Amino acid sequence: MRSPRLTKAVIPVGGLGTRFLPATKAIPKEMLPVIDKPAIQYVVEESVTVGLTDILMVTGRNKRSLEDHFDRNLEIEETLARRGDEAQLLRVRESSDLVSLHYVRQGAAKGVGHAVLCAQPHVGNEPFAVLLGDDLIDPRDPLLDRMIAVQERCGGSVVALMEVDPRDIHLYGCAAVVPTDEADVVRITGLVEKPGPGEAPSTCAVIGRFVLHPGIFDVIRGTRPGRGGEIQLTDALDSLSRSRTAHAPVHGVLFSGRRYDTGDRADYLRTIVRLACERGDLGPDFRAWLAAFVSHDFHETR
Repeated sequence: MRSPRLTKAVIPVGGLGTRFLPATKAIPKEMLPVIDKPAIQYVVEESVTVGLTDILMVTGRNKRSLEDHFDRNLEIEETLARRGDEAQLLRVRESSDLVSLHYVRQGAAKGVGHAVLCAQPHVGNEPFAVLLGDDLIDPRDPLLDRMIAVQERCGGSVVALMEVDPRDIHLYGCAAVVPTDEADVVRITGLVEKPGPGEAPSTCAVIGRFVLHPGIFDVIRGTRPGRGGEIQLTDALDSLSRSRTAHAPVHGVLFSGRRYDTGDRADYLRTIVRLACERGDLGPDFRAWLAAFVSHDFHETR
């Protein structure tokens, strides 16, 4: 009998955001704007699009603004209503009308693996998705829906992978893989978190989407702190991929679509530029300005 479709998602948002200091001293990195929406809203919208309607955020200190963003703001709504600004009113209500969110505190930033373990009481004994807030997936290039379909058919856990330049693989978790009968699906036989020179088993990098069997909780509980002194989800998945338990196998979905990394400062800026260029309300004027800007020496335009 086919298992019911996944409905639960976990979004770890307890990290400190040190790469964006001092901007993230008091503001969660997930609340940094990507044009006119915080990055985290794109991730929640992606979850809702594929039918994940039970969403848990694993938070930490100074993350209250995340909860406030997805709550109603009656003062702003009343002001916009009095002005007759229906378009802005709909946009403000959009985040609070998306889905009902749940929250749990991680306590200490001990890594993504630990954050996922904090979700066990909410998730229970059923498969669930994990979405990392640093990675935005373009809605025109579905990824999570494909991963859920693979998990429903194959069982076990599914990891999103992307081919990267060999010079950059040390920045990611890296998967050892073997092909399957499907071009975009591989079997994962091992994982290395941010491999050193000569340690990378492939150029298949782990990106921030996972569909996990609940058996991962027992594996995480037995996983010792790894790189950075944190409990790494990739280390737990590495153990799972090498086991022969009912929780295995671990598959990977090879993604070749548009992904935006908002966890890196330069890529964050590139993300804003790319998305602004494609916006109907901003794109034409912005592209014209950008073309004029890059065609002249920067110092002449200051």
